[in-house]
Amino acid sequence: MKIVIAGAGEVGSHLAKLLSREEQDIVLIDNDPAKLSNLDANYNLMTREGSCTSFADLRAAGVNADCDLYIAVSPFENTNIVSCEIAKRLGARKTVARIDNYEFLDKENRAHFTSMGVDHLIYPEMLAASEICTALGKPWVRNWFELHDGELIVVGVKLPHHASLVGKRLRDITYGQHHYHVSAIKRRHETIIPRGDDTVLEGDIMYFTTTRDYVDEIREICGKTDYKIRNVMIMGGTHIAVRLANMVKGRWNLTIIDNDMDICRRLPEKCSGCGDVHIIHGDARNNELLAEEGITDMDAFVALTEYSETNILACLTAKEFHVNKTIAEVENIQFISEAENLNIGTVINKKLLASSKIFQLLLDADESSSKFMALADAEVAEIEARPGSKITKAPVMNLKLFHEMTLAGLIRDGKGMLVDGRTQIQAGDHVVVFCLSGHIHKVEKLFV
Repeated sequence: MKIVIAGAGEVGSHLAKLLSREEQDIVLIDNDPAKLSNLDANYNLMTREGSCTSFADLRAAGVNADCDLYIAVSPFENTNIVSCEIAKRLGARKTVARIDNYEFLDKENRAHFTSMGVDHLIYPEMLAASEICTALGKPWVRNWFELHDGELIVVGVKLPHHASLVGKRLRDITYGQHHYHVSAIKRRHETIIPRGDDTVLEGDIMYFTTTRDYVDEIREICGKTDYKIRNVMIMGGTHIAVRLANMVKGRWNLTIIDNDMDICRRLPEKCSGCGDVHIIHGDARNNELLAEEGITDMDAFVALTEYSETNILACLTAKEFHVNKTIAEVENIQFISEAENLNIGTVINKKLLASSKIFQLLLDADESSSKFMALADAEVAEIEARPGSKITKAPVMNLKLFHEMTLAGLIRDGKGMLVDGRTQIQAGDHVVVFCLSGHIHKVEKLFV
């Protein structure tokens, strides 16, 4: 697949790195040669210096009728939209533009962007706010991922020392009747596609696939208790914080703290109609201020500043004040494993969320049903089995699938069910696949 990415910023560079692992034909264009030099030397992709709003530069980068996907992810939404319009006129089959204006996502405005040649709009801050909303609604989990209106659910849970699973081998856990599939284990800096001989350890983040009726069973075996969120303190009056406030609309009582007075003055207008939102001017790194503003009464603390280190440390501080649920925006990919090991709760990364959304487009399936989730070093996808595909030729135990993947569950005739060795995949099944990074397109070949 020929893919051209415009913009070598954080999102564009991360996407280029991920896609280069998938043996795609990648060209990354940017007008700053310094941003391109490191990528050109260390990854399997081509770079080209140039403007993403220049017909000549886009042609030179390979934007033509052979371009399957054009992704504009520069920091400027107007540039991205114009760039997609040019790319579509040059023949690109599908275009994606990164935006930062929520109004552009309104359904009544969709036809306008389609007429301009923009097929898909990606708003990373909106994706992050949605992820935070899910985390606050399910506070005992690290990840919560629903497919087909909840027919199948992927749950990521960090195991405390008292969890009944700790110290047991997977084959002993899953022996006999069970209602979940252990799909992956995140252990410190490594993601493991588990086998029967693997032993569960304290601190592992376990990824289970199950159906809605058995989520409580997973919570119990993981030693977790459920609780309700009422009061939430947010550090940083960022775009994500504003989108979150507008999304929850009074579901929780929000306190937003920011040390920039101009931001604090603008927040009441941006959050009007969002229910009980309390705006505080101050430095949330100050423990005395946190105590004064009632952090001990908070059920959740969300750190959303532009600095990953600050967000991680702030969540650790909130834990010292006995806040049950903490969420940190961690934009440095290399910090994610460390942050998860520090017990700061849920980690949000806009680049991974945007990558998940764009990878979903690459799966070439019906967007209304296909889903994709990119973890730091693993991928979770729902892929439809086509008639005659290799995955349908025999029961799973006889398919000799490679070790970097596992089939966790499937949707058949609208109903979710788990996959085990005796399951035979049928054409039309939507199958949930876990695999290590760099293997998703090798997996996809089994389904076509």
